[in-house]
Amino acid sequence: MNDKNMNPEGTNPEEISGDEIVKNSAYDGRELPLSGEGIPDTGEGPSYSGSSPEATSSREMASQGTSFEAPERKKNESEGLSMNSTPSPQKKKRSSMPYILVILALLTVILVSIAAISYSFGFGGDIGSSEKVAVIYVQGTMLSGNVPAGLGYATSEEISENIRSAVADKNVKAIVLRINSPGGSPAAAQEIVEEIKNAQAKGVPVVVSMGDLAASAAYYISAPTDYIIANPSTSTGSIGVIWVFQNISASYKEEGIEYYIAKSGELKDMGGTWRGLTDEEKEYADSVVMESYENFVTEVSEGRNMTRGEVKALADGRIYTGFRAKELGLVDDFGNLYDAIEKAAELGGIVGEPRVVYMNRASLSKLLLGSDSGESNEEVQQLVSYFEDSPYGKILA
Repeated sequence: MNDKNMNPEGTNPEEISGDEIVKNSAYDGRELPLSGEGIPDTGEGPSYSGSSPEATSSREMASQGTSFEAPERKKNESEGLSMNSTPSPQKKKRSSMPYILVILALLTVILVSIAAISYSFGFGGDIGSSEKVAVIYVQGTMLSGNVPAGLGYATSEEISENIRSAVADKNVKAIVLRINSPGGSPAAAQEIVEEIKNAQAKGVPVVVSMGDLAASAAYYISAPTDYIIANPSTSTGSIGVIWVFQNISASYKEEGIEYYIAKSGELKDMGGTWRGLTDEEKEYADSVVMESYENFVTEVSEGRNMTRGEVKALADGRIYTGFRAKELGLVDDFGNLYDAIEKAAELGGIVGEPRVVYMNRASLSKLLLGSDSGESNEEVQQLVSYFEDSPYGKILA
């Protein structure tokens, strides 16, 4: 192929028109079907007049060539769309975010619940400190039995168990008894006093923090402790013992109720509501009360470093304010729970801020796990009926 064929008549290639390029193509002047760009649409379709059969055949082949390319292009476009429609990894992550948030929320609830339960069982406080002050609550009427804490009764079993647990922990250097109680059973007080003395014998000092009320048996357990802190308006004292009997025989007669009592001894039905006490029974009741009273006086005398005469001069059953009790030597100082904790830490030899553990504090978790209020009251009444409804009356300190 010479230069004449490629560039006829010496024409500059840049000046050759499109029609001339077609004429000088490899098809020797036969037209090739071109795309519709730049070609006006007459509505009549392409015209091939004047073309030879060979040109027509060539045009058909070229037309077929373009028709073959269209499906391939459509296929590529379809694959491109399909690839674009596939969710990217980022979209998948976004769609899983709600599930991740739900899991995180559940984990948070579980961790908060564990923290709350741990705190209610006495694992709160300053985590950075290893030396502890244990706080044990004495709230409600004191009796010997097994009643859950926070339901209006303070049982000697639960309090004694908490004192023992605190002493068993080598990191507990002191104990604070937080008292809000009107008193109760002298026997319950004696059981608690025994555990207090065991703790002291093992080198663990015990400090009392009095709240609103710490009277009678509640003062009984306070007397032998190492230090007593009260508020000026705290009601305390009431050093004494009382035995309560109920006689409703008159109402029985009005209602036509009669009793026949078979007994092995004259005093076996002493305190029955169907009759009053005989003179012999009254004398015997007084002797029982005075025996418990003497025990009470002894504890106060030894615990407060007072003579028995000094104690008996104060122990006529009257209530004292915290202010008056301090003047009489029944309490040591004024302050709140945190002052008592600070004093306990001092007596326990703790340097710096102690870790405070609350052994039996009433908590939300305990209330949620318990029964509703109506059922709880009924259950508690059943648990303490042996004490509240004793056929022998109630001996209270």
